[in-house]
Amino acid sequence: MIYLVVKAVISAVIIVAASELAKRSPAFGALVASLPLVSVLGMIWLWRDTGDRLRLAAHAEATFWYVLPSLPMFLAIPAMLRAGLSFWLALVIGVVLTAVLYVVTATVLARFGVDL
Repeated sequence: MIYLVVKAVISAVIIVAASELAKRSPAFGALVASLPLVSVLGMIWLWRDTGDRLRLAAHAEATFWYVLPSLPMFLAIPAMLRAGLSFWLALVIGVVLTAVLYVVTATVLARFGVDL
């Protein structure tokens, strides 16, 4: 149980740090948020929990493929905000766009033998 709390606290501290840095400098906050810290922590926790090389390799590869369809969200949300949409509506549309692109990505990759 303590291990789960430690994992949650470390992960939360990184998220809070990124949001606090963004208040002072949007660019620096974005830099911290864009670092693959969640992915690296996920790999560390997965390795610590399983020690399974093949599972970790599959996780890292799937992470790569799932990052690609998430990227358009980071262009769509600012465009919608600049066009006058509310934050929450822009966020919901961005998340839905990403979910659709995840499905499209998984479907296309499956045709090429990449199983996510």
